[in-house]
Amino acid sequence: MGREEIVARVLSDARKEADGIVEAARKRAEEIVRAAGLASEQEIAEAEREVGERARLLTDGRAATARLDSRKILLAEKRRVIDGIYLRALATLVCLGRHESLLLAEKLLIANAEEGDEIVFSENFPYAEDVSALPIVQEKKLTVSGERPELSGGFLLRGKSSDKDVTYAAILEADREEHQAEIARAVFGNA
Repeated sequence: MGREEIVARVLSDARKEADGIVEAARKRAEEIVRAAGLASEQEIAEAEREVGERARLLTDGRAATARLDSRKILLAEKRRVIDGIYLRALATLVCLGRHESLLLAEKLLIANAEEGDEIVFSENFPYAEDVSALPIVQEKKLTVSGERPELSGGFLLRGKSSDKDVTYAAILEADREEHQAEIARAVFGNA
């Protein structure tokens, strides 16, 4: 078996394992969303009670305004619950173990790094040395910055033409933009 075949096999096995971890993380995120939905039902019920109470106190002449106000309050509560879901997801990512962190970092580097980019690790990222030793770092001739800014976990990629924010907060924000409606339906139904 030639060197390229061994490297290809190792990379293939690593991608399969990374995909498995990503799928497990996705399933865990779904569990978190379900758990958050249960935890948030009481908060939603309280918010709906407050909305109903405020609406009853308004005069008939202000009924349209009351309906609008109640929708805004409920929407704000829903946003607060979804914010909480993503804050818990961020905390989970920041606390990932070594193996999961390395697999996630490798996947992010494969997907986002360009040859010659500089990796700027977050001050709270404990596995910077391990990530620096990943084969993808040498393959793409990546360098590691000595700077360790206060980021929301993960790292930034500084490139010749552009920088890429692949911090955990940026990843979750992109996920939120793409999946917020689905999460809201899963947590709140049609309410």
